Amino acid sequence: MSEIKTLFATRLYRAALTEFAPGIDQAELESSCWSIAEDDEAGQTWCEENGYPGYTSYASLTDLNWRFPIFQDLKDVLDQHVAAFVKELDFDLGDRELVLEDLWINILPPGGTHSNHIHPHSVISGTTYVSMPEGAAPLKLEDPRLPMMMAAPPRAKDARDDLKTFYYAKPKVGDVLLWESWLRHEVGLNLAEEEERISVSFNYKWD
Repeated sequence: MSEIKTLFATRLYRAALTEFAPGIDQAELESSCWSIAEDDEAGQTWCEENGYPGYTSYASLTDLNWRFPIFQDLKDVLDQHVAAFVKELDFDLGDRELVLEDLWINILPPGGTHSNHIHPHSVISGTTYVSMPEGAAPLKLEDPRLPMMMAAPPRAKDARDDLKTFYYAKPKVGDVLLWESWLRHEVGLNLAEEEERISVSFNYKWD
């Protein structure tokens, strides 16, 4: 009798922030993102000089949890989600642990995109979603084996999620997504007519 196993699985964690704590006020989180974006002149300059659509604090303010109480609250909740994901991944951390390395805001305007990339030097990366208006782009994840597929035929349109070459995760406000940092991902065109797509992204390192 034949046997087929699934090997070398790529995990994607998805949960509501409220699964571990109900105390994150999404309205306060969104207003805090806007307030920081308006005041962060260094971040605005970096975005202009590097052709980044909208705003990100990635190059200017990545320690938001030390600056604003709500981001410290967010970090405390994310720690619990990352711990749950680590358990699922069967990591052997020894006497070390995964700790928050950086945390930053992304505000993507209509028509904006964020090209495919990875997060070097980190173990777990992720995003929580603050504003996802109608038409906001999903998170696109790429099969890490893609460069080695050579002459493989394309997958059927109705292929199972674990066999797709690309997977599109469509999060809701208040969701948190986690993945291993080597997984290439991108955000496509924001097709929302007027509203911005707002998220807070983060990396965890092995410390």
